Amino acid sequence: MGGASHPVRQYPADRMTGVTYDSGALIAAERGERRMWARHRALLLRRVVPVVPAPVVAQCWRGTPRQAQLARLLAGCEIETLDDTRAKATGTLAGRARTTDVVDACAVEGALRRGDFVITSDEGDLSAIAAAVNRRLDAGHPSA
Repeated sequence: MGGASHPVRQYPADRMTGVTYDSGALIAAERGERRMWARHRALLLRRVVPVVPAPVVAQCWRGTPRQAQLARLLAGCEIETLDDTRAKATGTLAGRARTTDVVDACAVEGALRRGDFVITSDEGDLSAIAAAVNRRLDAGHPSA
C-alpha cells in the first residue's frame, strides 16, 4: 500500500505494478552507472515513482558531498517509512526466511505487498526470502 501519494503504476502492459529499489540500485546510481540512470529516467517519464524502503536508504546513505548522485536519485523516489506494522511484517518475513538481513526482508516485504518489480544486485537473496513464503519475486540487476 504505497499510500495516497502513490501514482498509478504502469510497468509491464499486462499488469499493474511498481518498482522498488534495493541498495544495489542506489549504489549503481551513486556510481553513475548509465543503465541505472536510464532506467530511472524512463520510469519517471512514465510517471512511475520508484519506492525505496527507509532501511535501504539508511544502509546506503552516509551524508557526504560525494553522494550528490544518490541524493538526486532519491529526490525522484518515494521513501517508504518503516512503521510498526511494516516492521512486524518484515520481522515475520525475516524469521520465516531464516535471514538476519532485515534490510533485504524489508525490501521484499514491501515489493510483495505492492506487486513491485525490484531492482537489486542481490536477486538470489531476495528471491529466496520471497520463496520462504511461497511467493515469486520479479527482480532484475541495475545494469540489466
